[in-house]
Amino acid sequence: MSDQRTTPRSADEATSEKLVELAKRRGYFFQSSGAYGGVGGFYTFGPQGAALKGNVEDAWRDRFAVAEGNMEIDAPTIMPEPVFEASGHLDTFDDMLVECPECGESHRADHVVEDNTEYEDAESLPIPEVEEVIAEYELVCPNCGAGLAGQAVEAFNLMFATNIGPGDSQPGYLRPETAQGIFVEFPRLKEYARNQLPFGVTQIGRAYRNEISPRRSIIRTREFTQAELEYFIDPETDEPDLSAVEDVEVTLYPASEQQADDGEEIQTTIGAAVEEEIIGSPWVAYFLGVAKPWYESVGVDMDRFRFRQHLSGERAHYAADCWDAEGEIDGNWIELAGFAYRSDYDLSKHAEHSDDRFTIFTQYDEPKTVERAAVDPDMSYLGPEFGGDAQAVVSELEALAARDRSAFDGDTVDVDLDGETHELPVEKTGFAVEERTEAGEHVVPHVVEPSFGVDRLVYTVLHHAYREDEVDGEERTFLQLDPEVAPTFVGVFPLQSDGDLEDEARAIAAELREAGLSVAYDDSGNIGRRYRRQDEVGTPFCVTVDYESLEDEAVTVRERDSTDQKRLPIEDLPETLSALRAGEFAFEDL
Repeated sequence: MSDQRTTPRSADEATSEKLVELAKRRGYFFQSSGAYGGVGGFYTFGPQGAALKGNVEDAWRDRFAVAEGNMEIDAPTIMPEPVFEASGHLDTFDDMLVECPECGESHRADHVVEDNTEYEDAESLPIPEVEEVIAEYELVCPNCGAGLAGQAVEAFNLMFATNIGPGDSQPGYLRPETAQGIFVEFPRLKEYARNQLPFGVTQIGRAYRNEISPRRSIIRTREFTQAELEYFIDPETDEPDLSAVEDVEVTLYPASEQQADDGEEIQTTIGAAVEEEIIGSPWVAYFLGVAKPWYESVGVDMDRFRFRQHLSGERAHYAADCWDAEGEIDGNWIELAGFAYRSDYDLSKHAEHSDDRFTIFTQYDEPKTVERAAVDPDMSYLGPEFGGDAQAVVSELEALAARDRSAFDGDTVDVDLDGETHELPVEKTGFAVEERTEAGEHVVPHVVEPSFGVDRLVYTVLHHAYREDEVDGEERTFLQLDPEVAPTFVGVFPLQSDGDLEDEARAIAAELREAGLSVAYDDSGNIGRRYRRQDEVGTPFCVTVDYESLEDEAVTVRERDSTDQKRLPIEDLPETLSALRAGEFAFEDL
């Protein structure tokens, strides 16, 4: 056994700098378009990074789509403007921008505040208060040091605009989230679910946000990958089965603790958190309980992981409640996922702005006699009065009757049309309340959304896996990646440059690939350097073919973390290594 000494994991404050350098050198990720000077907020995943990212996505798909029985779609990344008018992104999808009066550099005002004051969640503050904080603390431009006091803080919409088609083209936008691609297709997707609630739709794909100041490599970028689940429920009847997750232990940081002077994180279980109403939505709690062990399985350090509830001022415009999964990196907490209860906001908005129906018909156990308010407008009156807008007035009257029948109690009723209020005689609306026998009702489903940032998770997994130790008197850097997500599972080497050894090693590599394992073949340099290369990219096992292998048909298998070695028959390699990858037993048990 090798002489090995391990230092405390990820204790060095410079880990992020070392990791970024390793990522570039070993092909995990690097800034895109380097030949042209690069551009902020865009990164290319190299061979190792693309494989790691793909493995993380596959693991997410297995847990949140396959295991949960949810369907998956792949929607376009460009969508027409009306989609985002309906979703609210054109009006509310903003960050706070402040521009330096000297160098002209733009910065996120809330980040300037958070980086230089005791405010931890400046994003939740209103713009006038952020301006006051900048003035009070005499904050300066991070680029040139010029004072920012007195500079206007403005709302900056984060969406990338484009045009669809030539000539008088249709305006469109690159999607800022994958969710809208699911919501706009709900009328068709519900058919695939046989109009039965609850059901879930997942999507893994690119999203785009024109960040004011992208930073920290792939943690905050302008193009990134999301893995999202939109779970549609009937809020009156559907409840999650918490029995599978009620005993999952979690670290929670609720809003009440964040706002308290002596607030602190709470250690509890999912079941207790629901019972004590720390988590208000049982559905959100269910997905927190599913996510926590999944994060652990892909390599997130649970000592540096928590769920934090959004403060009221930082919740997205669509969220009734939201909790973030957060990972700690160099003393800072970063968002890894958001778990939001979006209520019926999205489907109701698309129903208002489109010509389709975003409801599901729910059958009653027995027919019911109910009172329904309805209108039957006098078109001989509306036509001359409103011309081409007459049908829009009818739609507004129908919607008003459904939500507020008392509006028709007087002699006139007010109808809003394109920002203007019109007064109509009630007698011309044909308003009436009728008794009907109905077999069911149309329900606008509510939505629970776990939304995962894949790039940030890849960075966190790498950061939490970064290790430095000493083996046989030499310093070693290695990534302690979980075998399930490691980009390469096994390295295969001939001990020396020898035709027979190389032929045998290549044959073993081919056989392991046929068994479905990711294999790296390497015959360059001495065996020690080849081990170090594989350690540094996180390869869990290495197989070395030596001269004895040609006689006894056995090879040396080395384990990354301990550097221990064992002799195994060649014929058993595919089955043994596959079992190790599946976690059926540990290397020391061989």
